Amino acid sequence: MSQIPPPPTNLRGAVDLSSLVNRPATPAAGGAGAPADAGEALALPSLFFEGTDANFNDFIDLSMRVPVVVDLAAAWAEPSAQLSPVLERVVAQLAGRVVLVKVDVGANPQLAQAFQAQSVPAAAALVGGRPVQLFAGALPEEQIRDVLDQLLQLAAQNGVTGTVAVDGEAGPAAEGEQAEAAPEPLPPHHAEAYEAIERGDYATAIQEYKTAIAQDPRDAMAVAGLAQVSLLARLAGKTLDAIRSAAAADPADPSAQLDVADLDLSGGHVEDAFDRLLTLFPTLDAAGKETVRTRLLDYFEIVGVEDPRVAKARARLTSLLY
Repeated sequence: MSQIPPPPTNLRGAVDLSSLVNRPATPAAGGAGAPADAGEALALPSLFFEGTDANFNDFIDLSMRVPVVVDLAAAWAEPSAQLSPVLERVVAQLAGRVVLVKVDVGANPQLAQAFQAQSVPAAAALVGGRPVQLFAGALPEEQIRDVLDQLLQLAAQNGVTGTVAVDGEAGPAAEGEQAEAAPEPLPPHHAEAYEAIERGDYATAIQEYKTAIAQDPRDAMAVAGLAQVSLLARLAGKTLDAIRSAAAADPADPSAQLDVADLDLSGGHVEDAFDRLLTLFPTLDAAGKETVRTRLLDYFEIVGVEDPRVAKARARLTSLLY
């Protein structure tokens, strides 16, 4: 039985996208699937696209001609805000040899599951219609450039050597230019927490976020970061099979149901996680209800308090409380 680690930080271990590959083709999104003659640069409106469960088949088709880098991000994950602009900058510097597709894993659970996005941010790729895991976390720009160089080598070995000619604006930056100014450095305790997460030291990350909150109770990013790293700490060392089996064997066991809700949320199944705990809530004693209420509040911070799924779940929780 496999553990629940972040995606591997290399070019091995492809995930299964067969459910997407086998879907009927749909019209190209923004020209992403536009045909071109062999050896001719593809004319696209940009090097940068938004990927969704509905349009991703277009990018699978596109990857038959040019490698597609996939930025698996989430608005509630602070490191995503650090990684995305760096990925954009590196892709722009490659001058049409790859394109970048950004996927909001919270809004696109099918893609989150297909790419096994157990943590965000993460980067994957499509080469010749086949998925490749690249790395997890907001790596330094030099390391990202090295990974994409390896990706281009892998693509060449598989005959995927096309290029893109941008018609008009080239997205966040023109070819060879910076995508945007370098992101602002993280506050000290946030930076320490993120470095601790990268090395798997969740206890230290939790303490750093708690310190940041103690210094500024209005630090919303620290509150969300604490909720996210607490989720990672709870899942560390557990297995997918063990979590699912325990919950199925005893649906009334609050601990087992909390574990599987954590698993659902980490995989992007936000509504499933909310529904599981809200269904469990009325069956519990006062202490159990408080545990579930607190866990749901953490989930709301992770997903984002403005997310409509959070508003719906919060209303349901309120009705249960009163």
